[in-house]
Parts: sequence; C-alpha cells; structure tokens
Amino acid sequence: MKSVKAKKHLGQHFLNDKIIAKQITDLLTIKKNQNLLEIGPGMGVLTQFLITKKINIKLIEIDYESIIYLKKHFKENKKDIIYGDFLKIDIKTYFKQKISIIGNFPYNISSQILFKVYENKNQVDQVVGMFQKEVAERIVSPSGKKRGILSVFIQAFYETEYCFTVEENSFSPPPKIKSAVIKLSRNSRKELDCNEMLFKNIVKSAYNQRRKTLRNALKSFNLKINNKITQLLNLRAEKLSVEDFIKITQNVE
Repeated sequence: MKSVKAKKHLGQHFLNDKIIAKQITDLLTIKKNQNLLEIGPGMGVLTQFLITKKINIKLIEIDYESIIYLKKHFKENKKDIIYGDFLKIDIKTYFKQKISIIGNFPYNISSQILFKVYENKNQVDQVVGMFQKEVAERIVSPSGKKRGILSVFIQAFYETEYCFTVEENSFSPPPKIKSAVIKLSRNSRKELDCNEMLFKNIVKSAYNQRRKTLRNALKSFNLKINNKITQLLNLRAEKLSVEDFIKITQNVE
C-alpha cells in the first residue's frame, strides 16, 4: 500500500509537509513518563517524529485503511495502534495517568474533540492540534465576536496559544480554507469557584442569545442583583471573561 485515499466523509486532509509536521510535534512540552495520544494519525506524518521522543504513545484511528498502513510502516508500534473513535472511547481505558493529546484533527469533529477534552480536563494536561483557522482563532480569543461557548469552557481550565497558520497547499487534498495550530496547556485551576453545571448553563444561555445583554439573556435564572454583577449584566456575552461568568454564577440563587 503506497498511500491512503482521503475520505470525504471522515473529513480527511492529510498533512504532507514534513517541516510543518516536525514544528507541530516540537510544540509538545515533554515531561518525564509522558503519556501521549495521537488522534487521527492517518499515514503517520506526525507519528514519525513522535516515536523518536521518549514518551509512552498510543495512536487512535477510525479509518481502517489508515490502520493497515500504520501497522505496516510503524511495525514497532503495532500494539500502540487503536482502531476506534476517540469521541466514543473512555480515555481511562488506555491511560490511567495524565495524558497529552496531539493531532491533525478532522475539522468536522474538532469542536467535539475539545468538548471531550474539557470533560476530561483533570486527565488531559496538554493539547497540540491542527484546526480550521476560524475555529482556532475562536478558541484562543480572549474576548470579542469570535469567542463562543467552547472558548469560555476551554479557557477556564487551559492557557491557550495560537502557534501558527498553515496554508491549504500543505495538505492532500487541499482544504478550501486555511488551517492553524494551537496549543492548550492545563492551568492551575482544580475546580471553579462556583457550581460548574450552573456555570455551563449560564455560559450557554448567554451565548445562545449573544445579541442580548446578559440581563435579558439570563432572565430564566434567579439572579441576586447586586453591585458585584450589575455592570456585567449590561454587557453582552462576548465582553465577559471567564472570571466574569464565574462571578455571575456565584450570584444565582
């Protein structure tokens, strides 16, 4: 098998620039006894550099043709190749300790991947990934119209960094959009200073009615109106920081 055919229904665009691939893998902060999960390795353009590092690596791939290719070209790592869907696995089945995640993520599920990272934030300490440029900008945006629900959730527990832009001709087949690599590093926050489920509901409500001020978008919540949040309620969701959303959540009866 010379190469794997990209499948549209899987959102596959294989990175074919080895210089960029190495730059991506070099963004990883390698720690002692590092556990790493690569999502969607495809033909192993990142894998070839990752296996040279002193890490405990596993690869998860949903495309069986890619699985066959990987097992043929990375024979020493056969036992580390998982045929499966990252969105459906229990990470703890494969890793008991903290892990980092890396990948040229399929754009059609990249947001879902990050929601799963958020749900496993106490185990996932680092993410280095390729995203659609627009999504990457949204995730790292500290405020403004690009920001959304996922931005707030991720930024509550991760430091975010926009690393670099990747042009369309670096892929086969080339996507119709630019791509970007970002890095997420787990911050020191162990838990929110409020009810996390309520926090999530507040953020979702605020952004689902993003044209409204918080006072109107959060009418369904029993807010304790006081000096701590009065000014915040006159703003729209895009103007609030993670700390602002926490403050509002603390003032819901």
